[in-house]
Amino acid sequence: MGYEGFIDIVEKQLADLRESQGETVKAAARLIAESIMKGGIVQSFGSGHSRVGSSEFCIRAGGLIPAKEMYFPNSTKYEMVEGVGTRFMEHADIRPEDVFVVTSFSGRNPLSIEVAMCAKEKGVKVIAITSVENSRKLSSRHSSGRHLYDLADVVLDIKGEFGDAAVSLPGLEEKVCATSTITTTVLTVSTVLEAISIMLEAGFVPPVYMSSNVDGGPEYNERLVREYSGRLFRV
Repeated sequence: MGYEGFIDIVEKQLADLRESQGETVKAAARLIAESIMKGGIVQSFGSGHSRVGSSEFCIRAGGLIPAKEMYFPNSTKYEMVEGVGTRFMEHADIRPEDVFVVTSFSGRNPLSIEVAMCAKEKGVKVIAITSVENSRKLSSRHSSGRHLYDLADVVLDIKGEFGDAAVSLPGLEEKVCATSTITTTVLTVSTVLEAISIMLEAGFVPPVYMSSNVDGGPEYNERLVREYSGRLFRV
């Protein structure tokens, strides 16, 4: 299979998500819109390659300014170690008006599970971006036996092939070409779009990043970021 076949696979997956995830995208968007209109922020976390999807919420042209990535260095190394996520979240600045997004394709590793657990304990709504079918086929690596989807108020299901990689090639045992980064990004941006639309319909104009590569963009962003700097630039 050449690259055209891979694009065909991605197109089919996106068509499936368009049909199956519409209501959950809108539900997640409502949580985000309500949070920001109450003065909260979006807090986003992902480990390993799931961090790519998580970072799409934050500091992105056309994206929401009140959004912060909870970055854990070397997360791939520690995501299977129980207790790390709980310790990481001990001093996190999470407030009841916030909303927390946790991204994990497998949804089985302790780091993401504990981040979601701690967010729930702090009283915030949790949105999970995960593959429910894949997760159900895998045992949890957390002693609670729970998966990420068990902890979420809304689950955005990215689906995908078992193990994420989607293309088989002659002479190679392992599949290649993971798709979750693409599907996660599409669902993430779609959710942000819906949230912005909800806020505008409610008469609330949300602060949105202008591209820093457009003349005047850095100055425009600086004025809006200043309002949230006390939340965005602390753990």
